[in-house]
Amino acid sequence: MDLDQIKGDIVALVEGRKEEFIAIAEELYRNPETGLNEVRSSALLADFLEREGFRVERGVAGLPTAFRAEAGVEGPVIALLAEMDALPVMGHACGHNVIAAAAVGAATALRRILPPEAAQIVVLGTPAEELGIGKVDMIAKGAFDGVEFALMVHPSSRRYVIKHYLGLARIRFTFLGRPAHAAAYPEEGINALDGVIQTFNGISALRQQLRQDVRVHGIITEGGVAPNIIPERAAAHFYVRADDLAELERAKARVVACAEGAALATGCRLQVDADPRIMAPLKVNRTFSARYSAQLAYLGLQESENQPDKNKGSSDIGNVSQIVPTIHPHVPIGDGINIHSEAFARATVSDKGKAAVAEGAAALALTAAELAARPELREEIWREFRS
Repeated sequence: MDLDQIKGDIVALVEGRKEEFIAIAEELYRNPETGLNEVRSSALLADFLEREGFRVERGVAGLPTAFRAEAGVEGPVIALLAEMDALPVMGHACGHNVIAAAAVGAATALRRILPPEAAQIVVLGTPAEELGIGKVDMIAKGAFDGVEFALMVHPSSRRYVIKHYLGLARIRFTFLGRPAHAAAYPEEGINALDGVIQTFNGISALRQQLRQDVRVHGIITEGGVAPNIIPERAAAHFYVRADDLAELERAKARVVACAEGAALATGCRLQVDADPRIMAPLKVNRTFSARYSAQLAYLGLQESENQPDKNKGSSDIGNVSQIVPTIHPHVPIGDGINIHSEAFARATVSDKGKAAVAEGAAALALTAAELAARPELREEIWREFRS
């Protein structure tokens, strides 16, 4: 297999068909759908891949909007991940329209250029990333079984290859008290809202003793029905994050202890509902990442200066990275634009956003082509992963 020829053909195909891939990003932008509701988005992507000759299975892992599209007959199994969900109100303010379009573009190039015996190319349509559950459920139900490498790009204000992500646990606290007239018979009541407020106070004090990477933040989801009725029921929803799963479990236990102490202090009963679907930190594979960097150089693109451990969020891509070598580089859509903002959503369909779709498609496909052509590279990536 002539890798140089293949890479040149990939770049030419992406350049020649980039308007088709950009049109996918624009269509998703115009019709955003929230997590687990991506009916139209999923159909758009799956239909396109089916027309390109992929074998498409829809509704995988028990998720109606998840899909798996395959091409090739043998060789390493390389998965391109296509996130597709949007945020409530803000639409594609996380740029999943760019992610999906780049994945489909890369897959199209690989399907057209690579010999079918060189690699098995898989596109996984992964819903509900913003809910932090799509890839977690797909892993649990076998959708990633057999995958040897996973790749995706994410839009950003900068171009970089490595960024760290925090693990994340979700906890809901419900405090149950006793209602009473707040003025006439306050002594008869047990104030559930006091339990929630004392939980927040306890966590605020706890933050002084948490490790620097730990983040705890929450909202009150129920707080009573009227000021003159002592709240019988109140609730809060918290996220706990940390760099590693062991510290995440320790921090989570301390947050639960704050709620338990608040319940004891206020006389409330406490219900703790911890979502078992933990989002794992991203396991960085530097060998794999270096090959993506090499493709940027091949395309004549300069990486931005980057501090990988700064401004960390969380994503269910971390769970994928724990089971298979994974990369999650970022493509630039505009300087100084913050993610999860209306300006970010608009930037996904700007001229820079359109360029990011083409860049992501080309760089992902070039990286996958190297994986297909170089068994020694595949072995080196897996050696680092296992270590």
